[in-house]
Amino acid sequence: MASLDIVHYGDPILRKKCDSIKKFDELDIIIDHMFDSMYEQEGIGLAANQVGLDMNLFIIDITHTEEEEDTYIFINSEILGFSGQETKYQEGCLSLPGMALEVIRPENVILKYQTIDQKWHQNEFSGLMSRAIQHEIDHLNGVFIVDRISESEKIKYKNQLRLLEDNTKKKIGISANQNKFIL
Repeated sequence: MASLDIVHYGDPILRKKCDSIKKFDELDIIIDHMFDSMYEQEGIGLAANQVGLDMNLFIIDITHTEEEEDTYIFINSEILGFSGQETKYQEGCLSLPGMALEVIRPENVILKYQTIDQKWHQNEFSGLMSRAIQHEIDHLNGVFIVDRISESEKIKYKNQLRLLEDNTKKKIGISANQNKFIL
């Protein structure tokens, strides 16, 4: 299976709120490519805009932990609420390679979403799954983990972010919209 290029910090699609999906007929191919891309980069979650696709879609696989036995596909997702204590946890991001930041998030999330069969679901998730969902939903809303830390903490990463953004802009100029799927 082919993998897709991961879009990095500085690409405008990562700051855009992603569109809802209305046509599901070719999603299985896109999802397969997304899983391949995520595994290739050793990630646990991936949002569609991280591979250049403007759609409300993300995947999560934390089967390597004791928390989950299945992989998840979330389509047209929306967070309905949060509960539990807010905790700080180090998060990495495939669109911010080499960076891991301490991010504060609520312990539990209530999520409304569709699955590939177009059925709607509403579930509460906790632990690493909750954190991964919140991280990927942030992506779909144009938010990065660097947006979730203090301004004084951001200063530590200023040069690294600027370099990543400059490299992304150069790459976009050469191969814009490489990962194109039409739905």
